[in-house]
Amino acid sequence: MATITKDIAAYEEQRQTLEANHLAKWVVFHDETLIGIYDSLENAAVDAARRFGRGPYLIRQVGAPPLRLPASVLYRPVNADY
Repeated sequence: MATITKDIAAYEEQRQTLEANHLAKWVVFHDETLIGIYDSLENAAVDAARRFGRGPYLIRQVGAPPLRLPASVLYRPVNADY
């Protein structure tokens, strides 16, 4: 989880510039590096998955507040069949 924390910090470092130049676009960060800027979440997700598989990587819409998901969405039992 430390990697995603570092990607969030990298986004925050660049947030002001991104908001000035790419408001409402989607960005992908991986290994603390801005990988790309996209017009849609779908394009960002497809490219991130193609490059990095299941991750971890950060996909965020520039200017949008961070999405907070409940723990029940983020985790599932280790022995779950689904």
